[in-house]
Amino acid sequence: MDAKSIIAGLRDGQGLGTEAAIWFARGLASGDVTDAQAGAFAMAVFLKGLDDQERVGLTRAMRDSGQVLSWDMPGPIADKHSTGGIGDSTSLLLAPALAACGAYVPMISGRGLGHTGGTIDKLEAIPGYKADHSIDDLRRIVRTVGCAIVGANTDIAPADRRLYAIRDVTGTVESIDLITASILSKKLAAGLDALVLDVKVGSGAFMKTLPAAQALAQSLVNTAKGAGTATSALITDMSEPLAAAAGNALEVVEVMETLTGQAISAPLWDLTVALGGEALVLAGLAEDALDGEDQITEALDSGRAAETFGRMIAALGGPSDFVERFPDRLPAAPVVREVAADRGGFICAIDGEALGHAVVHLGGGRLREGDRINAAVGLSDLAPIGEAVDKGEAFALVHAANDSDADRAVAAVKAAYQIGDAPPAEPDLVIGRVG
Repeated sequence: MDAKSIIAGLRDGQGLGTEAAIWFARGLASGDVTDAQAGAFAMAVFLKGLDDQERVGLTRAMRDSGQVLSWDMPGPIADKHSTGGIGDSTSLLLAPALAACGAYVPMISGRGLGHTGGTIDKLEAIPGYKADHSIDDLRRIVRTVGCAIVGANTDIAPADRRLYAIRDVTGTVESIDLITASILSKKLAAGLDALVLDVKVGSGAFMKTLPAAQALAQSLVNTAKGAGTATSALITDMSEPLAAAAGNALEVVEVMETLTGQAISAPLWDLTVALGGEALVLAGLAEDALDGEDQITEALDSGRAAETFGRMIAALGGPSDFVERFPDRLPAAPVVREVAADRGGFICAIDGEALGHAVVHLGGGRLREGDRINAAVGLSDLAPIGEAVDKGEAFALVHAANDSDADRAVAAVKAAYQIGDAPPAEPDLVIGRVG
């Protein structure tokens, strides 16, 4: 077996057998497969597609290209994955809430991708927090705290790390088959018993249309189940930012205000409860989704989730008093500028991707690999779809490093918002379920 014959078989419509998938994944991890061969493989999959069995085989092979964790815990191992959006910090709420309900959550997360924010970038706004931990450290923290949100270890799914970089430069990022194998190879390598997926759809998501989001959700659920992990997916709205802030430290502030009850973000709370209810059912800790949602709500209401979050941050290198003193611990931008409406009316549409790019250009994301992020910058007080505004009234705040950056961001935010005369239909937060 060799790379050339595997690629030719895919090209000629002969499919991808299990042994071929294993061979190719090992070759990606070891370097025996060249960059040119990896690119040809990705393009062949993109053009010809994989069936359900082939997708499961590729996912398992990429998962098994590195270390696959096993656990000896008194409760189930559960996790969540989101396909990415704007103002979405549910992971920071959900991991400690699930842990407070008896699950163990080794949440291996990523950095920002394109216009979407990354969970690790957000947590790195917290002084002292470290994303890189050994597998032994991860096991210890998850056992003692109940959850840990960390970056991907180099031993986890190395075949995906290699193929991911190739896809980015070969025009094959959009392949649902490759997206599925990429997401799940990393998540399933964590040794999960249960996985809930949040598949976003709308202007701020990678999947802009409902059929595309449904296709991805079905692919993810079928493949994860085929690989032996209890899984379901919620399809959720990203036609507007999930919460009122977009930007690393600003989103952490909104999370902490919600966790501590100081100023609850209803969309963040509601989506955390919905995803948590699903996860608890999959993990065998709830009779049904309503029971699961009640448990997550109690964990948030009682402060148990906030207490667990605080212990997790301390265990990962952050300050032990972060929950009590988060306003003092997070960086703030020196320039804060209002974005005022040029006319009165109702917010009728928001270009979420444009808002994400505005945050990136403020310094809150990466334009090039290796760029340093300014955790303090971003957007806050973002008005949602349906809100009424008067002429001259602020519908967002820009947090910038300097005046020129603020000027550009104000113009970008204005261009991303549409104000109309009539109130629009407000979007549902949860659009559908697959599983």
